[in-house]
Amino acid sequence: MESLVRHLVEPMLTEPDALRLQTIEGDNAVILEMIVSDADRERLEADKGKSLRSVRTVLSAAAGRRKATIDLVDEFGPADEE
Repeated sequence: MESLVRHLVEPMLTEPDALRLQTIEGDNAVILEMIVSDADRERLEADKGKSLRSVRTVLSAAAGRRKATIDLVDEFGPADEE
């Protein structure tokens, strides 16, 4: 999933090297937390978040039966330990 998101999001960014992703996977859901530069965050949220919604739609289709989403975050939460 991360490679798909990188493929979709990096061309939209002015600072693609700043892109950081963390995947949280469960049995029924996949959540990708994404950190981008402040300028890129504004770009992704511009036009009422249309660009980010488009990426979420593609990700959801690729996830199959599992629910998948992307959240823009300021910092990653603690990693789940199993």
